[in-house]
Amino acid sequence: MSKFVQIHTLVSYPPSNLNRDDLGRPKTAIMGGSQRLRISSQSLKRAWRTSDIFKENLDGNIGIRTKSMGVSVFKSLTNGHKLKDFLKNGFESEQINTPVKEDVAKEWSKAIADTFGKIKKENKDDILADLEIEQLAHFSPEEIDAIDKLMSEIAQDPKKPSKEDIKKMGLLKQKHTAVDIAMFGRMLASDTMYNTDAAVQVSHAITVNKVAVEDDYFTAVDDLNKGEENMGSGHLGETEFGSGLFYTYICIDTDLLESNLNGEKVLVTKSLKALVEAASKVSPTGKQNSFASRSYASYVMIEKGNQQPRSLAVSYLKPITSSDMLSEAIDSLENTRMKMEQVYGPCSDEVKTMNVATGEGSLSELLDFLNQ
Repeated sequence: MSKFVQIHTLVSYPPSNLNRDDLGRPKTAIMGGSQRLRISSQSLKRAWRTSDIFKENLDGNIGIRTKSMGVSVFKSLTNGHKLKDFLKNGFESEQINTPVKEDVAKEWSKAIADTFGKIKKENKDDILADLEIEQLAHFSPEEIDAIDKLMSEIAQDPKKPSKEDIKKMGLLKQKHTAVDIAMFGRMLASDTMYNTDAAVQVSHAITVNKVAVEDDYFTAVDDLNKGEENMGSGHLGETEFGSGLFYTYICIDTDLLESNLNGEKVLVTKSLKALVEAASKVSPTGKQNSFASRSYASYVMIEKGNQQPRSLAVSYLKPITSSDMLSEAIDSLENTRMKMEQVYGPCSDEVKTMNVATGEGSLSELLDFLNQ
């Protein structure tokens, strides 16, 4: 397999507000002297890793990112549930273990949570607040299994943990098969030796055209208001939106991905295919109920090779203004790639494209290309 896989996508979104700033406005950036809409890489990665595509294709190899695992452990212990089942089904989970008394369960839950991050200070208004950690931690399936094993032992011998018990827990795992951690990395401030370097780098998606963020003034009508006394609406509101054709660049270090996944080559290939499919078909969830702005990629280019990776965002320093925006954006991207190869020499060994505008290529061909 080539060391680097590079993915370039063009996705057109109609009026939308997929990724908001602190004021609720669509995120923007200045590029080439003009304002563009922007979707952060964090927003894109979350949409992909929590998508049905990842769940269906990578079942059993997806982690959980949370601050409140200690709370889930406590509730599982006190109700006799298996943690993995409780995380999936809540209190509807089958009782597997003998329920543990609350005081013992809380001490163990705190010790387990403390393994993955610094515990929050006690809160008199919330007796479980000190079971949460201050920073999000990403738990691999192997770590959740290790917690489950420990919980079964606690249920059989329900005593408060000693310092020696805590030292023996061994819940953190350097080797795991959590695809989302392997792809997008993990940082544990409390124990850096269990950090994971991200094998997948994702750009912020940015429009190839300049944009103006617009305001939508809207009203809602009270169904029981017959207009006999009050002719006004029941609610007034305002939201902001924009639209455009977005370019996104993804770079995958396949060697690092394989290393992060403990050398499981088959899982690496499944991961790459799930990522390409999700990047092509899954939209961020922001304001979808208001705008229904779900879109598939109109163009995807995948490059494979051992050469130093590079984005092709320079294709859009000059914003696209043509009425046939998609075709011009595709031409600009392909021309930039060709000219870079003329100047630098081959920037990849193989390339495959899918073009909705011309009906050339297909998603299945792109996925097969990853396996060649």
